[in-house]
Formats: sequence, C-alpha cells, structure tokens
Amino acid sequence: MSLAKVLVAAGDAKAAEWVIDGVRDFDGTVGSIVPSGFAAYARVFHPAWLGEAPRSTEVRWAAVAAANGRVMHPAAEWGSITGSWDYQYNADQPAVWNTAPKTGSLAPETAARLAGVLERWTATPDSCWFGVWQGKGPLRSGLEAAPGFEVPQRPMWLLHGPVQAAGCSPYGQPWGDSANLWWPEDHAWCVGTEIDLMTTYVGGSPACIRAVLAEPSLEAMHVSVDQSVTWDADTINPLPPSPFSPEP
Repeated sequence: MSLAKVLVAAGDAKAAEWVIDGVRDFDGTVGSIVPSGFAAYARVFHPAWLGEAPRSTEVRWAAVAAANGRVMHPAAEWGSITGSWDYQYNADQPAVWNTAPKTGSLAPETAARLAGVLERWTATPDSCWFGVWQGKGPLRSGLEAAPGFEVPQRPMWLLHGPVQAAGCSPYGQPWGDSANLWWPEDHAWCVGTEIDLMTTYVGGSPACIRAVLAEPSLEAMHVSVDQSVTWDADTINPLPPSPFSPEP
C-alpha cells in the first residue's frame, strides 16, 4: 500500500479535540491512553518473535508466560512473565522467543489485522484520523504540514486517511513504526499505543470489543478503563526489580 495515496496531513487539529477532552491526565490507567467514555475496552498484546526474518514466527505472551511458569492475564507485564526487564531489549529466551515485542508501536501486520476488525465497526472506515508522536522523528515526504495537538506529555501530529492506513508507517525513518492514536470520523472506537508500552488499547462498544477479542490473529483481553498500565501493574506474577532502578 502506498502511504502517499492513503495518508494526508490534516487541515487543522479540530478532529483531535474530542480525544484531548476524553483522555485523562497522565495517571497510568487505560483511560490515560484512549478516551475514557467508551462502554468497553480491550488490550492487544504485541507479539514477540522466534527465528530470523523473513521466516520468524510470532510468539504470544501466553506462550511466553507458560514457558516461564507464569500466569497470563489482562494485567500481565512483559517483565513479570519473563522474570526480568533485561528481556525487554537486549536478551532473549532460546527456543521460546528471540525478538521482544515492539515498544511504542504496532507491527504493520498486527495493525492491519486490528484495522480489519475495526473497519466493520464504524460507518466511516474511509475517514479516519491518526495521531503520530512527534518524538520519533520526521514524517514522510508530503506529510510535513500536519498540524500538532497534545495529549498529556505526548505531542502529536494529526494525519487523515482510511482505516487500512493503520498498517503503514507515517515516519520518514526506516523503522516502520505505527501511529500512536487512531479513530474514525464517527468516534465509534479509538486505538491507543503508548510510546513506552508493549501493548495497545482499544475503546469501543461492547460488540466491537467482543469482535477484537474474538479475532484469532490477535492476542487480546478485556480490560477496564481503570486498569493500571504501568510496569508494576501485574499483581499475580512475581514482580521483577524496577526497570528504573540503578544496577546493583
């Protein structure tokens, strides 16, 4: 899919006002990532991978948790199911996974699958808005005129296009990261990928969220708008040392 044909810079940032109004302050809950007024929410877990591209295979969090004798549940955190935050970036678990889930971005194939579900739950699939974090780098050629808006501590650019554009990267850099917020013109749902997290949150109607949970190509669980999204949110599995603590 050619990004130039499907995403354009928004004329102004008015379309983001409802998101700005609906997102909570930076309180570490689901409602601080996507607007808090939806009837239901889901958490989509970014997959890990085993093997070398292009022949790598996706590995679900449930499989990683099982391999480590941990419990998979809606508030599971990567450090808790692997046993160490060292596994976030520079380590692996041979025969289980060797590439950690993407942080702050949906993989293109995961974004495309999620968009494929969500396009059935909006009357405006050809008119969607995409918030792109400004801290990642410059936008692709032709998108530089995008207006800015800000949710708590996260300045964004605003782009417009069809829901299928969720699988394309708006950045001019080669890493292929996705938009961080996207929603349709009719506000039927909203998707949020926080820049520091390995999972994505979706708010929508109960039927829409059930469809996300039922999609076999996604690993997703039902969550509440008040669920914690912080590194220490997992109260079931053993909590590893803080990733922010200095080395002993």
